[in-house]
Amino acid sequence: MSIEEQRNNPLHGLKAETMVTEIVEFYGWELLYAALGLNCFQTNPSVASCLKFLKKTEWARFKVENFYLYRFCQMPRSIGEQFDLEPRARGFANGILPLEPMELTFGIIATMKEQAEDAYQAKQKKLKN
Repeated sequence: MSIEEQRNNPLHGLKAETMVTEIVEFYGWELLYAALGLNCFQTNPSVASCLKFLKKTEWARFKVENFYLYRFCQMPRSIGEQFDLEPRARGFANGILPLEPMELTFGIIATMKEQAEDAYQAKQKKLKN
């Protein structure tokens, strides 16, 4: 990936502490737990404990980075070969800038989870046929 593409990635050079602090300040611990289902946002939540967990747990870090990119920064969804890359390796087209964070409520999160489950079930059904 070129240096120019990395400059267009809002995760490039972003510390995990900054990312977690920003999403916690905007959404709060309870909403983040509802959206991501990570216990570090529910059980004695603190930025330090989240960072410790994310440092040890790669899949959880990817989940938080994806949330930061696509909910907090509202970047366009990755397509093609970018889709298979981890969040920090993705680039965005020149000139694409992060938008205001997505407004989320517990109701919106529940609807999004239902839609994701429906899409998953439809994909599974399609694969069986």
